[in-house]
Amino acid sequence: MKGIPVAAKPERTIRMLEQYPPIHRIFDLFAEDEMAVFLDSSLQNALGRYSVIGLFPYLTLVKGETFTVNGVECEQRFEDYVKDYLNSHREENPTELPILSGAIGYFSYDYGRKKEGVKSRHGKKVEIPDCILCFYDVFIVEDHSARKLYLIANGNRGDSRRVTEELALRIREIPEENQEESLRDGSRISVEANFEKEAYLKAVDETIRHIVEGDIYIMNMTQQLRVISQREPYQVFRWLRRENPSPFGGYFQYGDFQIICASPERFLRMKKGHVITRPIKGTRKRGATPEEDEALKKELADSKKDQSELLMIVDLERNDLNRVCVPGSVKVTELFQVETYATVFHLVANVEGDLEEGKNVMDLIEAAFPGGSITGAPKLRAMEIIDELEHDRRNLYTGSIGYLTLSGDCDLNIVIRTALHRDGVYQIGAGGGITCESELEFEYEETLQKAKALLEALRGTCE
Repeated sequence: MKGIPVAAKPERTIRMLEQYPPIHRIFDLFAEDEMAVFLDSSLQNALGRYSVIGLFPYLTLVKGETFTVNGVECEQRFEDYVKDYLNSHREENPTELPILSGAIGYFSYDYGRKKEGVKSRHGKKVEIPDCILCFYDVFIVEDHSARKLYLIANGNRGDSRRVTEELALRIREIPEENQEESLRDGSRISVEANFEKEAYLKAVDETIRHIVEGDIYIMNMTQQLRVISQREPYQVFRWLRRENPSPFGGYFQYGDFQIICASPERFLRMKKGHVITRPIKGTRKRGATPEEDEALKKELADSKKDQSELLMIVDLERNDLNRVCVPGSVKVTELFQVETYATVFHLVANVEGDLEEGKNVMDLIEAAFPGGSITGAPKLRAMEIIDELEHDRRNLYTGSIGYLTLSGDCDLNIVIRTALHRDGVYQIGAGGGITCESELEFEYEETLQKAKALLEALRGTCE
């Protein structure tokens, strides 16, 4: 196959460690290694059962202005290369673990915008590729529910038994943790928004005008914050995962830039051909007392505006899945569920379907990306208006990070509650869904509420 390395299949080793330190302490060993990645379910619930570390990539795909494979420009279309590679290297996963072999990486919103043919009027403020997928030789997987840790080496970067033995030895030598207080240092930060408040209110008002005129039904409006902080990216991540745990967080060390994520939202999960998307639409802050907490939670659950907003996105997600799923298999299995996080409540739904035979995860991504919850409906027109009204390219924000496996599965989040760090500057996006019922002041305050945990992480303080 053109451009795709095919070699004799190396031997894989899977080793289970019953005694081990917390998985974030294991990642401490590798946090500065270029291309080391950590998919972190610090909120360990039904959604966040597993955490995964990826180490030692043997195949790196980078999609920017050009497409490169291990640093060499490739003429094949990125999507076709990934489809062909996944098909030609497909293997079954006989375990319950989410990944034995495959890739971890990200798809930026700009990747999706270009895929949909939406041009941008904005220049680039931060230089990162549109997409990176790294196929890793080694995965470290923690099953939080069973309280077990697995070391997996696929033999692409050396003898797999030796690799797992060396990893097990390094893990046993990790000292007990005694650094919690050092995460709280009260750093000074400088914050610059790309919208003045009045300009953001005007943009929301203009969005409502588009809705009233029938151009769109709903749209996500985002502002971006540029933050200068003395805190190192990994220090920010450690604080964030402790104070604002999430089921779909992560830390990506790409050398020139780092991704620090505490996302609560799943975009796409596929296991054995069964697809789930779980959109969020509707947010309330947490209360100062248990009574206020319950009142705000009930307010969100009973909000007709938020229910309407979620229904419109559920309809969009159903349509996206129907493009690649077996006819009649796409169903809404949960609606108007309230989920609780450290700083907010969210209203969520669950849409499921079965992928058509002969299609793989890249067909699913091409059909559904970017997620409807962070674009709007109709998706294409909403994305055009987003570029007209927002002040910058979204870049990574509202894209996806996660994994694709050689057994055909995937789990991808929506990149929200995320900081992108490059050249000493952190970029944060914060937005919300706009409908014809939106109140301008409320929508602006909601963006600040969504940025709160990240800003506290950059300061190293709790307010």
